[in-house]
Amino acid sequence: MSRLTARELTLAYEDRTVVHELDLAVPDGQVTVIVGPNACGKSTTLRALGRLLKPKGGAVLLDGQELARTPTKRIAQAIGLLPQSPVAPEAITVADLVSRGRQPHQAWWKQWSDEDERAVTDAMARTDVTALADRPVDELSGGQRQRVWIAMALAQETDLLLLDEPTTYLDIAHQVEVLDLVRQLNHERGRTVVAVLHDLNQAARYADHLVAMKAGRIVAEGRPGDVVTAELVRDVFAMESVVVPDPVTGSPLVVPAAPYTPPQTPPVAPTERVSSS
Repeated sequence: MSRLTARELTLAYEDRTVVHELDLAVPDGQVTVIVGPNACGKSTTLRALGRLLKPKGGAVLLDGQELARTPTKRIAQAIGLLPQSPVAPEAITVADLVSRGRQPHQAWWKQWSDEDERAVTDAMARTDVTALADRPVDELSGGQRQRVWIAMALAQETDLLLLDEPTTYLDIAHQVEVLDLVRQLNHERGRTVVAVLHDLNQAARYADHLVAMKAGRIVAEGRPGDVVTAELVRDVFAMESVVVPDPVTGSPLVVPAAPYTPPQTPPVAPTERVSSS
């Protein structure tokens, strides 16, 4: 049984429904990537999986128990979440922010430990922010801040890691480094990862399980090689394309062709009225 599942999940902002009766079982020990056009509900779904958004209908389950009925600390010990555009406390340093990832593992009788120190040091090294340890976060570039937030999520050392567009603000070299790191955490430490990505080719390269969404619903899911087709790209992204094997990984590579133009129905000529004399 999957540890993290959604059953008939309906999500809304006030009266606007964004996700409609979605069913999803996150494969344990794999990297799942959610893709789709803007405003299709992929980030909203991720927020609900991390209990940042209360369902309008249905439920998210962790180990068979509804998140809404699960203690916050237990969720924080099981699920690490990097949301879009997180905001750091004013003047906090990089080391202090990354250290906050260890809070779920602490209690009044168990304060900072050697294990906490090791986790923070390892997370900062893996994201290449060690040299920034004493810098205030609000003085960093967008790319540097993003790597610091990823370090905090890694320091939490949860079995489940949810990442909402983790490559935002990063140049292409750091995008590849971050996604390589995510895959390494999955392969070497068995972390289950769910990520939202905008880049379909990156998603196809790094995902074990790909979920394609459109208008608040899942339209396809499975192995990238089975899911990513020219027909899917046309349906989900309204774009004509050619899908070929990636020359490096063999994963599907989408080559854009032209914007997709839906067929037009020819206008019906008006019927002439014949007047009688």
